[in-house]
Amino acid sequence: MTVLSRRDFMKGSAMALGSVALNGLAGTTPAAAAQENMAAPASGRATVYYSKECSAAALKKLYALVNGQISGKVAIKVHTGEPNGPNIIPRQWVREFMAGIPQSTIVECNVLYDSPRQTTAGHRKTLETNGWSAFTTVDIMDEDGDTPLPVPGGKWLKEVAVGKHLLRYDSMVVLTHFKGHTMGGFGGSLKNISIGCASGKVGKLQLHQENGVQWSGGPNFMERMVEGGKAITTHFGPHITYINVLRNMSVSCDCEGIHAEPVRLPDLGILASTDLLAIDKASVDMIYALPPAVRAHMVERIESRSGLRQLSYMKEMGMGTDKYELIPL
Repeated sequence: MTVLSRRDFMKGSAMALGSVALNGLAGTTPAAAAQENMAAPASGRATVYYSKECSAAALKKLYALVNGQISGKVAIKVHTGEPNGPNIIPRQWVREFMAGIPQSTIVECNVLYDSPRQTTAGHRKTLETNGWSAFTTVDIMDEDGDTPLPVPGGKWLKEVAVGKHLLRYDSMVVLTHFKGHTMGGFGGSLKNISIGCASGKVGKLQLHQENGVQWSGGPNFMERMVEGGKAITTHFGPHITYINVLRNMSVSCDCEGIHAEPVRLPDLGILASTDLLAIDKASVDMIYALPPAVRAHMVERIESRSGLRQLSYMKEMGMGTDKYELIPL
């Protein structure tokens, strides 16, 4: 493997996977942000591994590079989707992937919005519809209620309620379908652990509610989502790792199921890292490095929702670095 420089990738690739920084900070242009990112010393960067191949084999190769601290009982956090959702990570990929991870279990939580997945019974029926029950039993972590986890340094939240079964696990593998999101602008590894691990009846309401008003969005929602993620990363410490699958990317989240908007972006590959901020930053950078006409609809979705605030607030909360080296397989 070799380090993929921005110049090398830009030459001959329309995907242009360079380190375009785009921090979403006021007054920072994409060009200026890119210059600042490239000027950082390599020793201060996180490692993000990359495969342009989208497959179960690529998932397993990438995981082998970032699984050094994964041990004991392992929770695999993956969005299992609404009934017949078209864009979720293929079940066969996940089946092959988890077969190589001892003591691993797919984990989910119930949801707050109107869906069969609001209840455990409806959620289990959806798991059957979507093919997960054919090869595994998914742990719905809030089936028996929730438990609070502290949010160190939280501005909005001092604790967040997560599915009680989260405490059963020693490590977590965050396997994420990267895509757009109606409220968040984009949904990466952060959303997967924050919204995804929050309990349906309590935790998700804590994250979505502001001053008694539910479903508020904008920068404040991004910050609360980050604080939810901070609770998870603090709980697992070094025993958590991240994989983002950039495939079948609609501006809609998988929570919209069959009502998701059409996929208009090309498949870009799979990323893996032990750094949460770096992997979500690299995923966003890949979108912004696409030709303007190709990326426009996703960029509009991200920026109209203040989605880049996810990245800058993660940095403020000490949840990784936004400087990274992209290393292809």
